[in-house]
Amino acid sequence: MFIYHALSPLLTTCFPCKFVFSVQRMPFFCAQLVWFLLIKGYMDLVMVSKMQIQQRVLDGLSVATLLFNTRFRLIFINPAGELLLGISARHLLGEHFSELIQLESPIMPALEEALHSRHPFTRHEMTLSMSHSDDLVVDLTVIPLIEADEEAELLLELTPINNLLRIAREENRQAQQMATREMLRGLAHEIKNPLGGLRGAAQLLEKQLVTEELKEYTQVIIGEADRLKNLLNRMLGPNTLPVKTAVNIHEVLERVRNLVCVEVDERITLRRDYDPSIPDVDADMDQLMQALLNIVRNACQVLADQGTVILRTRVERKFTIGQNRHNLVARINIIDNGPGISEEMKEKIFFPMVTGRANGTGLGLSIAQSLIEQHGGVIECQSEPGQTIFSILLPIESSE
Repeated sequence: MFIYHALSPLLTTCFPCKFVFSVQRMPFFCAQLVWFLLIKGYMDLVMVSKMQIQQRVLDGLSVATLLFNTRFRLIFINPAGELLLGISARHLLGEHFSELIQLESPIMPALEEALHSRHPFTRHEMTLSMSHSDDLVVDLTVIPLIEADEEAELLLELTPINNLLRIAREENRQAQQMATREMLRGLAHEIKNPLGGLRGAAQLLEKQLVTEELKEYTQVIIGEADRLKNLLNRMLGPNTLPVKTAVNIHEVLERVRNLVCVEVDERITLRRDYDPSIPDVDADMDQLMQALLNIVRNACQVLADQGTVILRTRVERKFTIGQNRHNLVARINIIDNGPGISEEMKEKIFFPMVTGRANGTGLGLSIAQSLIEQHGGVIECQSEPGQTIFSILLPIESSE
């Protein structure tokens, strides 16, 4: 009866008292057998419960988790891994590592070394080639699992960091642009003061001149002073806050399209690819139109005499802009099939006075970015030879 006395407090919490009392009155051997079966059942229940908890944890992880055997065949993958690879576990299990994961740099020697040395390792910012979508940048962590009397296994964690890199780039660019604007404000103030004096002196001088020929010189001075003042104002960006109302982005895009179609060569085609389900955004229509007009004009100008510009709208869900995560975001893509933007130029195209065209002012994209930022949005750029995409992202629903 030692087992009974030792475990009766635990068992009485799991089984009715009448049942425990009836077992106590059984013959010794029978009672011991019943207690053994009860304890075994309870321990099995505990083990099943623990396994269910572990499974729920694995299923709930947002990090792709994959388990390989010593032959580098997949023996487990969690739902986040299925989502990352775009294939269900039923089709993935048993596949070799090299058939599932294509990285920019060879990783198999490092996996073999980790399995042999039993030391984990992490590789940062590795490019993962995806068959169903764009390439992903991931952090890869490899952990050897060594258990006594069991075959060794290799646990892989793949953490996509595309969004983190994008947010970091946005914050860095915004910080640089803010510093540039502050410098320009100070510079503009120092230039505008003597410029105003120069213009006033030219006007006074003009009143003292008799001949029209001499007055032409003062008109040149006044005209150039006004031009410089306007240039400084444009460099500083918009100086009025947006007056926001509910705006249909497709209505704005159609107005921009109609304006640009009149300006460009007929061999340049402006195609529409709209998502009509996108709700209205809270925006200043005039400012939004100015930003879109600047970008669409730029896209048409790089095409020279022929090409295609696509105006595409889509919705993004659970999207982060800066430090704010939004439930719903409108994405407006302006896509052209021009020569593309160099890597060096991509890093600075949103700065004032930066342009890749001989006759460009370098202010269109800077002004567009300032206008969109006033709406809590952002402009992104992706470019390669034959395709350049400018994406305008505007919040629709309030951030979380």
